[in-house]
Amino acid sequence: MPSKKLFKSQRVLFVSIVLLILICRSMVADWYRVPTGSMKPTIFEGDFIFVNRLAYDLKVPFTTLWIAQWGNPQRGDIVVLKNPEESGRLVKRVIGMPGDHIRLQGEQLWINGDIISYYPLPKNRFPALNQQDRGTHTTAAEQLFDQVHPVMFGPEKKIPPIQGEYIVPDDHYFMLGDHRNDSRDSRYFGAVTRRSILGHAVGVTVSFDPEDNWDPRWGRFFLGID
Repeated sequence: MPSKKLFKSQRVLFVSIVLLILICRSMVADWYRVPTGSMKPTIFEGDFIFVNRLAYDLKVPFTTLWIAQWGNPQRGDIVVLKNPEESGRLVKRVIGMPGDHIRLQGEQLWINGDIISYYPLPKNRFPALNQQDRGTHTTAAEQLFDQVHPVMFGPEKKIPPIQGEYIVPDDHYFMLGDHRNDSRDSRYFGAVTRRSILGHAVGVTVSFDPEDNWDPRWGRFFLGID
């Protein structure tokens, strides 16, 4: 029979492997299961996204303390961040950089006095959209200066206006969800600190449809996002 010493060494090995995996997730690369549709039509509920934790910095494991920093999020990046209102994480898009003047009225966005333009996108570009979204929502491309990405507008909620201009504080970033009518973001909780940004979301690894018995969405496996 295996000795107690062997069992003990196996437990130590198992704990060491688990600890190593957790440290790697905290410092190097992580995955995040998207629970809501606030980033549709770019990211959907049931997507598991890959997060590059080394995109901007290296942090002490399980903290937001920096060991080294070599970059900052750029406008248009999709990032994972600590939820500033409660425990947990969010995935949002960087819209405003430190010092930017943001104005938002209805579905129209201004940055530093420049009006952000949109042009329609056909819904068939997004096969993961359900029938309800196809019937009630509008999909468009948002021209965020030199970066273009899809957004979606729908009837679910009124978009909260920003009274006057919002000036993004130093070392802060203004976040929006791509599903503009159904995202709790900087329109509610303000700009977020640089330190609260955990990594750059770069792609979908796997995806399962929660509205269809968690069937795989094969077309979204290993899909890059921007």
